[in-house]
Amino acid sequence: MRNKLQMAFALSGLFFVAPVHAGDNIEGLARTCYGCHGTNGVSVGQSMPSIAGLSADYLKTVMMEWKSGARASANMTRLISGYTDEEIAGLATYFAKLPWTPVVQKASKDILAKGKEATERCESCHGATGGEPDDKDTPMLNGQWAKYLELELMKYRDEGFQMVHKKMIKNARKMEAGDIPTAAQYFGAQSK
Repeated sequence: MRNKLQMAFALSGLFFVAPVHAGDNIEGLARTCYGCHGTNGVSVGQSMPSIAGLSADYLKTVMMEWKSGARASANMTRLISGYTDEEIAGLATYFAKLPWTPVVQKASKDILAKGKEATERCESCHGATGGEPDDKDTPMLNGQWAKYLELELMKYRDEGFQMVHKKMIKNARKMEAGDIPTAAQYFGAQSK
C-alpha cells in the first residue's frame, strides 16, 4: 500500500504544471520579436524599426495601443493581442535594457542640409539629431531606418490611418510632402 501511495504522489507531480509568470520567459518571448526587429532588437530590415534601447515607457505604451486597437497595425495588433499586460511590460523592460544601436545610413550633404531645416519642429521632442528625446514617451530617431521613419510619417499625415499621438499628427501634417523622405533620411544618417 505504501508503495502505491508513493507512486500516486510521484505520478501526480507529472501532471502538475506550475503557472508560468511573464518574467520567467521574457527572453523566450523576446526572441519571437527578433524575426522582424532583428537579433537583440537591432533591425536589419529597412521598413522595420530597431527597438533595443528605446524606453520601456514608450515601448509599453505603443504595444498597449496595438493591443487595445487604439493604434493600427495589422501584424502587431494580431501578435500583441495574445500577450498579457505583464508580458508586454516585461518585453518593454527587456528591450529597454539593451543598448540603442543606430544603423547610420549615408545621406548627401544636400539631404543633410535640407533635412536639418525640415526637422526643426522635431527638435523640441526628439532633439536636434533625433538622439535626445525630451521624455520617456518619445523614441530616439537617430540611426533608425529612414524607410521606416518615412512610412511612419506618412501614417501620421494620413487622416484615414489610426495613429494616437496628437502632437505627432499635427506636426507631420504641417510638413511639406517633399520634406518627409528628406527628414527621414536626415534622422537615419545621425549617429548620436
